[in-house]
Amino acid sequence: MSPLPPFDHNVHTKFTEPPNPSWTFAQKIENTESGRKWLEGEERGWKVINTDEEDLTARLYPLMISAIVPRPIAFVSSVSTTGVENLAPFSWFNMVTNNPPLVSFCCTNVPQVKDTPTNVRNGLGFTVNIISEPFIENANVASINAPPEFDEWTISGLTKAPSIHVKAPRVKESAFSMECELFQAIDITHPVSGQITTTMILAHVKYIHVRNDVLNERGVVDITKYKPIARLGDISYGRVGDVFRLARPVWDREKERIENVLENGEDQ
Repeated sequence: MSPLPPFDHNVHTKFTEPPNPSWTFAQKIENTESGRKWLEGEERGWKVINTDEEDLTARLYPLMISAIVPRPIAFVSSVSTTGVENLAPFSWFNMVTNNPPLVSFCCTNVPQVKDTPTNVRNGLGFTVNIISEPFIENANVASINAPPEFDEWTISGLTKAPSIHVKAPRVKESAFSMECELFQAIDITHPVSGQITTTMILAHVKYIHVRNDVLNERGVVDITKYKPIARLGDISYGRVGDVFRLARPVWDREKERIENVLENGEDQ
């Protein structure tokens, strides 16, 4: 039996106040209880790592993926020129810009080039689907290191839905799917070895499919209904817990307060 407690399906995302709602301009972190506790960790110092040291190469991957978190996951559906369909998750993924609408994901080429970076270059298009809690196991199985001719759809238990613009199907179970064309493929070359270790894919989003039940009255996705999954370190995943809103300050509205703090040391 697993030593871990079972997944709690009754936990729901809720909105709360930000961690320090009374924070003011130029306030030091040690002015809050949580800040003081956080700063206590500095007493143990810092570990400094030189990434050029060859013997650390194998350790950089687990360290970086454990620290650069949480990461959204691109669940990419593509098809080869011979018609073999491929389904694979990538957590080196994010939005690039909305004008034009671009997303990016990276595929490692070590020890060999994966099917996805090969397929997305063939002009047939591909889809990027977002993973939600109810089908994370289905999506995770598609990360298996199967041979190129293997179709991950067959073991995923997921359903193919036809796309409008591209040949690759989208994942019907995904509440948010993007039909994409290749905008640019950037091969990342190691500056010392000269080896192409990774390929960054810039995907041009041509069509979006979003389930009506996850949209709010403003026409944007409601995070409490969306239930997206994030990638963490090693083989760990996370879900969205408490959410807080924090407005971005606007200079024209805050100029007087900021100047007062800088001149008098207090916020009025």
